[in-house]
Amino acid sequence: MFNLIANAAAAAAPAHDAGLSLMPASMCVKEEGASPYGLVPALCEGGVVSQVTFLVLLIMFVGTLYILFTKLFEQNKVMNQGKAVDANFWRAPTLADGASKLEKNSAYRQVVEDGLRANEEHNKLANPVEAHDWMHGTLERSQNHINSKLNSGLAFLATVGSTAPFVGLFGTVIGILRALVKIGASGQASIDTVAGPVGEALIMTAIGLIVAVPAVLAFNWLQSRNKAIARRLSTFSNDVLGSIMSNGQVKPASLAAAAKAAAPAAAPKKA
Repeated sequence: MFNLIANAAAAAAPAHDAGLSLMPASMCVKEEGASPYGLVPALCEGGVVSQVTFLVLLIMFVGTLYILFTKLFEQNKVMNQGKAVDANFWRAPTLADGASKLEKNSAYRQVVEDGLRANEEHNKLANPVEAHDWMHGTLERSQNHINSKLNSGLAFLATVGSTAPFVGLFGTVIGILRALVKIGASGQASIDTVAGPVGEALIMTAIGLIVAVPAVLAFNWLQSRNKAIARRLSTFSNDVLGSIMSNGQVKPASLAAAAKAAAPAAAPKKA
């Protein structure tokens, strides 16, 4: 039915020979005075294969933007949680009190609560395990869970960055093939006959690059930010481990240095 409508529209007015097409026939009708070049004419010339290729590239581009903005939101949230740790957490008398001052869904609060729970459950183990190893393994698993959540979706960006140029190239090859077949069938091989259809087909390669470059840049940027967050979480985890194993006697080096700098200097003794 769709092909009948397209054929009827093509007979009514000059149009591109779209053949089997996913686009409405009215979009492929060549209107008088309209430019015969551009994205829409290229898709009409390429047929259903080029149109499906363009749709795949469009899905890749939209997915890239979605992952970029959602991951930026997640990363900024974790970074702000780290600032709250510096401001409030270590000033509390105990780790439990400090955790209660953090957000309910804070990544840092999750690390502290997992550590405290592991410390309570250590005595329940049937087989004796060194407390330090048990605590270190628990905190490491907690970090891995957080890092895995932050890294989710980045594989899609890497896939788009590596495959989008080839998907666009595939659309270009199909477009050029169809253009050359039409040129051969018409028997006209002048430069103006060849340049238009071939140039339109090359648009697909350009679209592939437009999709791939932002995906690669977004992947590298988000990956570097995730590494910075992972380093900070690892430092915080080590500080929590030291505090638990020393019953609160060991504090972070930065906090100890700040307390020492804030302490008034001892008055010199009189001779």
